[in-house]
Amino acid sequence: MKKQTWNIKIAQDIAKKESITLTPDHWEVIYFIRKCYTEFHVIPPNRMLLKLMKNFFTIEKCNNKYLLSLFPKGIRQQANKIAGLPKSKICL
Repeated sequence: MKKQTWNIKIAQDIAKKESITLTPDHWEVIYFIRKCYTEFHVIPPNRMLLKLMKNFFTIEKCNNKYLLSLFPKGIRQQANKIAGLPKSKICL
């Protein structure tokens, strides 16, 4: 999806198809992922994402368990998709 075509409505539609009801916690992660992509021009691998999150989130939110509670199929498969990011070429 092109960066300029993404918006909140599109994110909500994608989330609905993924059976996710977006909460403020979801949006916090989605906007953070988009910020990382904008700043670094790369989709950070999960380990790097968690490391970056430690600078902005409480420690309780900086782990895979928390992220999987929001995006059960994973950051790569659901969160990045909802955030409108391109598919990652990294296989992890």
